[in-house]
Amino acid sequence: MKNLKIATAQFENKSYDKAYNLSVIEKLSKEAAEKGAKVINFHECSLTGYTFARNLSKQQMLKLAETIPDGHSIKVLISIAKKYQITILAGLFEKDHEENLYKAHVCVDEKGFVTKHRKLHPFINPNLSAGTSYTIFNIHGWKCGILICYDNNIIENVRATALLGAQIIFMPHVTMCTPSTRPGAGFVDPELWTDKETNAKQLREEFDSLKGRRWLMKWLPARAYDNAIYAVFSNPIGMDDDQLKNGCSMIIDPFGDVIAECRSLEDSFVIAELNPEKLVQAGGHRYLEARKPELYGEIISKAHKSVQKVIWR
Repeated sequence: MKNLKIATAQFENKSYDKAYNLSVIEKLSKEAAEKGAKVINFHECSLTGYTFARNLSKQQMLKLAETIPDGHSIKVLISIAKKYQITILAGLFEKDHEENLYKAHVCVDEKGFVTKHRKLHPFINPNLSAGTSYTIFNIHGWKCGILICYDNNIIENVRATALLGAQIIFMPHVTMCTPSTRPGAGFVDPELWTDKETNAKQLREEFDSLKGRRWLMKWLPARAYDNAIYAVFSNPIGMDDDQLKNGCSMIIDPFGDVIAECRSLEDSFVIAELNPEKLVQAGGHRYLEARKPELYGEIISKAHKSVQKVIWR
């Protein structure tokens, strides 16, 4: 298994404007490929926008959603991947032929459609159905998984994906800068974004505070460290509907160290070169080997009714 250069991106999507969002995805994919990246990951619902969907009816959601893999946006993504010889991961709302709706993240490459993951814990719209399985696939000899936003908050999902063989887990999000019961949480004033150059210092302070990055760093590195995986986190920058998001797209190695991170206020990406040696050098690898599931297998698998509460909603 060879080293692999992966990019993670942040950009300000436009709600319901797939053509615009695809144009940004193409621009950033082209630039990432020119800098040697073989893969680029975009944020949750990067094709469609996300937060605005909380107010849509089922019929409006069906109009917005696409079938996978034969939807128009997937075909455009494949054409971009082929044009620039880069694997692309991006998100959208999915519908099937029975009019069930899902929150999905897809992977395509120059040869076509690779896979999709349906979010296991959707909540932005009541008409969304939950995914029912984990997703494992290969990119250039590396075993990969996808977990979308809230999926990563349930630690069992990350562990299960790692136990299924994932060495890289793509973690597309639309997160941070929302109210919560945790100390310091809250929205960031959208007015600051109307003149982001003048307000750059204040924006960075807000984005890096407990409203944003400081909260993220309480838990996200642990997902990579505990499971000896590379975590490829992506998040939008700027306005998503009426909420201001802070970007901070980053790649974390199996030691739990941030090895690349978007720190600008612009549409951008960063690239990290993933080294397979870290997968076995990191402590998480030894801890996985030392597990004793006979002690806790029945405890973890005990019947439980899932109750998902999202405070800001």
